[in-house]
Amino acid sequence: MFLVLLQTGKSRHFGYIEFESPEVAKIVADTMHNYLLFEHLLQVHVVPPEHVHSRLWRGFSYRHKPLDYVQIERKRHDKERTLEEHKKLVERILKHDQKRRKRIEAGGIDFECPEIMGNIQPAPKKIKFDD
Repeated sequence: MFLVLLQTGKSRHFGYIEFESPEVAKIVADTMHNYLLFEHLLQVHVVPPEHVHSRLWRGFSYRHKPLDYVQIERKRHDKERTLEEHKKLVERILKHDQKRRKRIEAGGIDFECPEIMGNIQPAPKKIKFDD
């Protein structure tokens, strides 16, 4: 049995089952076609051996491990930034804040937001000792 999965580990809703004899495959296909399984109708077809791609079963026993997007985002967020990268990040935050303030004023809302203090120098994440 071979299920086709997305990169995230979710199913693509189709798969393949290989049988030793074509008679058994035909009986299973006739029996299971339009079978209601988990609120979905199964569509079962017999594929002749000459139409099966030679590399279809390559890696079928591989256990797919989906990407951990939380860990990837955590690494990207916590990475050490250079002074230029940090300066660019702070400038972007201040620019978005100014746009937000203009939209609030344009909407006729009288609202005083606290100022965002943009520190150009990043706070060190690690303590550096001088020897």
